[in-house]
Amino acid sequence: MAEFIEMLGKAKNGDSKATEELLNMYRPLLYKESLISGIFDEDLFQELCIVFLTCISKFKIVDF
Repeated sequence: MAEFIEMLGKAKNGDSKATEELLNMYRPLLYKESLISGIFDEDLFQELCIVFLTCISKFKIVDF
């Protein structure tokens, strides 16, 4: 969990490697959500990736 939070923090601060790792981590879910009636929609996938990256930048990390 701590590693994930650290990676998220790095991605929020512009670390492209951390951002790429997060994107790769969630790629299967993004791909799954890009299927419409079993057919992959590339435009939807790209939009979901953009939303995902936006969420990373806006996510607030709090200490537990």
